[in-house]
Amino acid sequence: MTHSEINSTETTSTPLREDRYWVDGCFDFTHHGHAGAIRQARKLANELYVGIHTDEEIYVNKGPVVMKLEERVTAVEACKWCTKSVPGAPYVTDPEVLDSYGCKYVVHGDDITTDADGNDCYQVVKDMGRFVVVKRTPNISTTDLVDRMLSSRTTHHIESITPSNYSSHVLINDEDSLTRFKDYATAVDAKAPWSGVYVSVDDKTSVLVEPAAGVADKLKKNAFYVDGGFDLFFMGHIEFLRLVHEEAQRSNAVVVVGLHDDATVNSVKGENYPIMNQFERALCVLQCKYVDSVVIGAPFTPDEPFINSLSPHMTIKQVLHGPTPIVGEKGTKTVDPYVYVKEQGIYKQIGPHKYDDVSSNKIVDRVLEYREQYEERQRKKGVKAVNERDLEAIEKATAK
Repeated sequence: MTHSEINSTETTSTPLREDRYWVDGCFDFTHHGHAGAIRQARKLANELYVGIHTDEEIYVNKGPVVMKLEERVTAVEACKWCTKSVPGAPYVTDPEVLDSYGCKYVVHGDDITTDADGNDCYQVVKDMGRFVVVKRTPNISTTDLVDRMLSSRTTHHIESITPSNYSSHVLINDEDSLTRFKDYATAVDAKAPWSGVYVSVDDKTSVLVEPAAGVADKLKKNAFYVDGGFDLFFMGHIEFLRLVHEEAQRSNAVVVVGLHDDATVNSVKGENYPIMNQFERALCVLQCKYVDSVVIGAPFTPDEPFINSLSPHMTIKQVLHGPTPIVGEKGTKTVDPYVYVKEQGIYKQIGPHKYDDVSSNKIVDRVLEYREQYEERQRKKGVKAVNERDLEAIEKATAK
């Protein structure tokens, strides 16, 4: 699909709007770093258009994609700060495309992205004074995630929160972590509060980020709960959450996601899973427009003590699960973790949906199937990174 094929509803006569911004990218594994850029761009604008490159253009300029265009579009459109997605956006940002959508400015992180020829993809719009820089999210990239998949490391995992380490745990006490939780919990304008962030430790639930008053009110009256690892936060998770959100909307309820910690996910999946750690997965879930609150460290089994621990903050009226099978430690069969909520008559299975056959294992299998290509992509990325750092140094020196 090319940009001309999808650009049928917009025309070159669209007037430029000072409050309509543009951001573009590959958005392969639409992780919290992508969401962070989108959030910062949305905070500057009343409307944010998000351009998504084709598989073919990404292959030429960067290497093979893991997620196909349709899958990447699904992820981008689920981000609550995206006003409109534009599939087929050119890899080298074209001011004529921006004009056709009425977008005055382009937003990008404080790093340089180059095309296959080593040229800055944003040089033209920079020269036109239509380029806005935001802070790049540190310590995460698609390249990082692919590297984790191609290795067996678990050094990215975060220790579980316990009563003994609660007062010093990085997710609760680190200022940067708390700031990012608050940022990703914001509403569609990327400014006002929205989602609540809670922490579950030994059947006690505390508040990390207070939800907006309207969300808090609905939480107390009618909350729909789902749980899981949500590793790599891909289109299967998103489609499931969309269906849950629709179900909740019909009952004037809000959606709460219980997120298992790294040790719990690893006990089920084994190897070096989860590929994304608990902090990264929490941010991915928080940025999704189908989610209203998150409980970090939720137990594998939503039993009576856990449900009761939530009651000061929310009333769970339904617990929903997707069409995927329930597995236990290292993938073996287990006692049904939903026995209690089934006995209470509040359990419901939802689905099927068009991505219900996709799992994090299958996403990793895509990488491993083409291991040589992805390793070559990683090598080329390293070479490109040197060139991009050189260009960045030149740009900074020129700016002085």
